Amino acid sequence: MAHPHQQTDPHTVDFQVDPVVLELGQRFVDAGHELSLVGGPVRDLFLGRVSPDLDFTTDATPDQTVALIKKWADTYWEIGRAFGTIGMRKAGFQIEVTTYRAEAYDPESRKPVVAFGASLTDDLLRRDFTINAMALRLPTMELVDPFGGVRDLHSSTLATPGSPEDSFSDDPLRMMRAARFAAQLGVTVHPDVRQAMASMAERIKIISAERVRDELVKIICADRPRTGVDLLVETGLAEFVLPEVSALRLESDEHHRHKDVYQHSLQVLEQAAALESGADGPVPGPDFVLRFAALMHDVGKPATRRFEAGGAVSFRHHDMVGSKLTSKRMKALRFDNDTIKAVARLVELHMRFYGYGEAGWSDSAVRRYVTDAGPLLERLHRLTRSDVTTRNQRKAERLAFAYDDLEARIAALREQESLDAVRPDLDGGRIMALLGIKPGPVVGRAYKFLLEERMEHGPLESAVAEAKLHEWWAAQPEAAAADLSPTEEP
Repeated sequence: MAHPHQQTDPHTVDFQVDPVVLELGQRFVDAGHELSLVGGPVRDLFLGRVSPDLDFTTDATPDQTVALIKKWADTYWEIGRAFGTIGMRKAGFQIEVTTYRAEAYDPESRKPVVAFGASLTDDLLRRDFTINAMALRLPTMELVDPFGGVRDLHSSTLATPGSPEDSFSDDPLRMMRAARFAAQLGVTVHPDVRQAMASMAERIKIISAERVRDELVKIICADRPRTGVDLLVETGLAEFVLPEVSALRLESDEHHRHKDVYQHSLQVLEQAAALESGADGPVPGPDFVLRFAALMHDVGKPATRRFEAGGAVSFRHHDMVGSKLTSKRMKALRFDNDTIKAVARLVELHMRFYGYGEAGWSDSAVRRYVTDAGPLLERLHRLTRSDVTTRNQRKAERLAFAYDDLEARIAALREQESLDAVRPDLDGGRIMALLGIKPGPVVGRAYKFLLEERMEHGPLESAVAEAKLHEWWAAQPEAAAADLSPTEEP
């Protein structure tokens, strides 16, 4: 949208904004109304960032706003009219103009109770954080910053315009937004805000799962996801949003030393994000599926922890347990089925590689690894590599070398075979023709048998595959019961 220039006056800011901003401001002023650019777009001006979405606030009613913009905007919509918001598109920008509000939430309801306000300052007071409670009056570009947003931006502090308790009572989701801004902007949450988050964490339960999910995705996909997740856990919000992650803080036992699973999981999340590819690569970042699988990959450990003789600690089958816990949590957060299946599958497969370095794998095992991962293979590569957080350099190098070798094996087999879509050497139609049978469960069993042969031995010549199918069929009870022998096509 714009890039900032040096501020020369305490009240008027020398920003270069797109002409569409000034043009819209002039339309409102000419009609006797106020209009200000507000919130995130103003914050982003100070951060030198470009914002494609423009938020404005005005003393005009929604009806008056529509009258002013309906011939000016490329298109407009009134879906947010009940909240005082009119949306529009102009010159490639998505624009929202909202009537001054004095908004309050019923303490026991998820739905806001909207009351229109009369002043810009009152409107800014009801916003979430000071860095989002700044406005530029248009078209004069006068900065309105009654709550110290510029100061807090300079000091990288996240504070609320009024008391944090009032702010979070109005909308408890703002507690998660605090974690999101910490993750996105690297700001330090003010101690009063942190304390309010901790004391009011349970209030997040009145917020819809969909709104919580959307904030969680933004945290996980931010530049500093570890910071955001850690804030959720430390303030107790994660107890209601991601209790499985909070549970990773296993009690330490002086007689049974083991790796800090919680800190390990945060480190794996960081390392996985660092392994994402560019936009043209196989895993363009930020990739929520990879990152969330990295965070959740060990959530099965608390339920499977066992203290063995001699002081060892085991977590048998934590991959399977963790996969189920991950799926259950994501369903509760209303994620779509494809995303749930992808993340849960990565959690389930994250231990599959271990043992490769010591025992080595047959070509059959490599085929199964690729087939089981399917379209998630590139993510699985990155998750597996990220799961190495040992300080033992020799162990880390040994694991990295082993995975390099596995990837080389996969590449070599790909050269010889169509690994990405391993199928039997005979299709269903050929199976039915060879065995003289009709569609039904037996065809499925035959197909599965041939798939196992393909996995075990690689591609087979048609004659060899047919011979194996005949041999299999001769041992099936259906063949004997019907007194059928395999038949060839005429």
